[in-house]
Amino acid sequence: MSEQKRIPLVIMRGGTSKGIYIKENDLPTDPKERDELILRLFGSPDVRQIDGLAGADPLTSKLAIIGPPSRPDADVDYTFAQVSITDRVVDYKGNCGNISSGVGPFAIDESLVKAVEPVTRVRIHNTNTGKMLYAEVQVKDGKARVKGDCAIAGVPGASAPILLDFASTAGAATGNVLPTGNPVDTLETSRGPIEVSIVDVANPCVFVRAKDVGMKGTETPDVIDGDKELLAYLEEIRSKCCARIGMAKDPADATKHSPAFPMVAFVTEAADYVDFTSGKTIHKEDVDFVSRLMFMQVLHKTYAGTATACTGAAAKIKGTIVNQVIPHIEKIDTIRIGHPAGVIPVVAAVEGNEVKKSALVRTARRLMEGYALVPGED
Repeated sequence: MSEQKRIPLVIMRGGTSKGIYIKENDLPTDPKERDELILRLFGSPDVRQIDGLAGADPLTSKLAIIGPPSRPDADVDYTFAQVSITDRVVDYKGNCGNISSGVGPFAIDESLVKAVEPVTRVRIHNTNTGKMLYAEVQVKDGKARVKGDCAIAGVPGASAPILLDFASTAGAATGNVLPTGNPVDTLETSRGPIEVSIVDVANPCVFVRAKDVGMKGTETPDVIDGDKELLAYLEEIRSKCCARIGMAKDPADATKHSPAFPMVAFVTEAADYVDFTSGKTIHKEDVDFVSRLMFMQVLHKTYAGTATACTGAAAKIKGTIVNQVIPHIEKIDTIRIGHPAGVIPVVAAVEGNEVKKSALVRTARRLMEGYALVPGED
């Protein structure tokens, strides 16, 4: 009998993230056994994840579980998991928009969805939130296309575009687009009161002004991640908001059991800044505002897909902090978010507090298919 067991899976790049994509029936049905297997696959907990498939970065420690639909209006069920690098935690509390972009191509290539040329619309039920999202995937010869001319900031080269619409995910975690009922709330912190906007589309996000946390908003990842006091303060804000909207019992519980969601971002008006990946200047005329998004207590080096959808909706909701930093927002349909590695556009439309559209273009590519080996039980 072999000392290791084989687990069929696929590794894909989805947007600016990378993750393991696995069929639901290839994982144990018992939740505890499932999570133990997932931790072994990823090599967690270990800061290097040296004994697993993940890449020692929150953006590459992600999992997509794909199964048959549990509701009649869906083609597949999709469960996202953020696998902690340092703790024995598999977090199912939210979704990842970048990883979501790989679900449609995976479902098509695995024959879980009938391929229709030239574009297949895949109806995805995200079980984390109970919400639907829709992917439009280009298809050729029965498989998801890879080659194309769509380039996204943070990924070298170009690929076939995938359109993702998150409009149906409004209130995904809390049941309300504005979980507190307000576009702006005042939060008491160790540095005094600070204004925050909490918005729930695709995933809940907390927005603050860059100047209110002592930043310009255009800083590079090394500056932000090197500022331990800033990281601690942003986590204080995030964890207190997490508890306020009912996603955790208290801030300590939020940090321990909901480290990924809600996300927190600090924003500022359009400004020139340097793309840390290329050294090129991104000019203020090419963005509508600038944002720095935190994820798992460090800076997201690009911008999360779900946060993009949430930020786009927030920009269109009158009175939010994002709305306030974009002049003439009522005249803008495609909102250009300046992030550390470039610009990501999002098309958003909101009537009152009802999200009519929040769509973005991503790309995805299958990198590896085969079997992972994990030690069997003694």
